Amino acid sequence: MREYFDNELENLNNQLIEMGSFVEQAINNTVEMILNGRSDGIEKARENEERINAAEKNIQTHCLKLILHQAPVAQDLRSISAALKMITDLERIGDQAIDITEMSQYIGDKANIYSMTHIAEMATQASEMVTMAIDAFVKTDIELAKKVSKNDDIIDDLFNTVKNDTVDIILQDKELGMQAIDVVMIAKYLERIGDHAVNIAEWVAFSITGKREIE
Repeated sequence: MREYFDNELENLNNQLIEMGSFVEQAINNTVEMILNGRSDGIEKARENEERINAAEKNIQTHCLKLILHQAPVAQDLRSISAALKMITDLERIGDQAIDITEMSQYIGDKANIYSMTHIAEMATQASEMVTMAIDAFVKTDIELAKKVSKNDDIIDDLFNTVKNDTVDIILQDKELGMQAIDVVMIAKYLERIGDHAVNIAEWVAFSITGKREIE
């Protein structure tokens, strides 16, 4: 019975890794859309969103079956409960990724005026944080979970940089104001993705220690 349960937990881990890879692709797609103006960006974003939503439902079903049929206790129950919470944050990241992709259309040929380098850095950092958080869960690595939390400061600093740079551009040319709002919103969504990654890391800590705090 224990061997069966361990196999099911490994299957759960693999499902989470796969969902995480879909989220990474969603974030990377937004960067390509912003920097390269890819015409298929919206279509790919919707495909990624569908895969993320399907993965969330599959993992949710798997977790509930494990709870109902195996009646796990202690760390096993915490791990399954944490997975249920994590997929909610992953799904929300997918939603924010498609929002960013849709907003990027309105920036158009003005993208080179704004701080797109910082936007790209934010997206890369956010993607890495999501990957680290899931790895921390799979490896039950509390130190890796702590690193996710620490890296959130990098995204926060980049957000402030984008915001300040964009304000300077508006002061120079008020006609760029509408696109500037979209740029700041994109940066804010990326900052929120970082927050979701921290949430995931906190649930990792819960699965290991029984507490959500990451010291």
